[in-house]
Amino acid sequence: MSLKPKKIVITGGPATGKTAIIDNLNAKGYVCFEEVIRKLTSEAQDSGDITEAHSNPIALVSDSEKFNTTLINLRVDDFKASENLKTDISFFDRGMPDVLAYMSYFNQPIGKTYKEICKTYIYDYVFILPPWKAIFTDDKERFETFEQATDIYHKLKETYKQFGYQIIEVPQESIEERTLFILAQLNL
Repeated sequence: MSLKPKKIVITGGPATGKTAIIDNLNAKGYVCFEEVIRKLTSEAQDSGDITEAHSNPIALVSDSEKFNTTLINLRVDDFKASENLKTDISFFDRGMPDVLAYMSYFNQPIGKTYKEICKTYIYDYVFILPPWKAIFTDDKERFETFEQATDIYHKLKETYKQFGYQIIEVPQESIEERTLFILAQLNL
């Protein structure tokens, strides 16, 4: 076992299969950190902070700065928690640069602190799932159209590249095939 576990991000626009892959990796016994924004979205809806469901919560909450800060800090907490695990590898359903990509997409100011966090906490690998119309669905916690999801995908690629990441694109195949592709890239 390595001293510093590898940290692997699985990212992409909404409804591209990230969570299904994370669930599959988890079922295979890998340590996985789930997407935290779904919990925050649900809490914001329950508290009445989001009253209309037509866009991403980052654009709808009354205090987007507070929402984004909470979101990135929860991702930092997951990153730090992964360092204390007795495992060689951890998977993350989205990473800290995702917060900046969404902020950029919604034309929100990105303060220096957000950038410093992304420069401080570095992932080892980033896998991105491209938009895929055939599997695109929405639910009560997902508000984007397919076109918006595609634009977000491009913003995610751009943001991760700005932080120096080499991005590995995952092919559009079954959940199992996508999972095996990721594991093969990691020599697992």
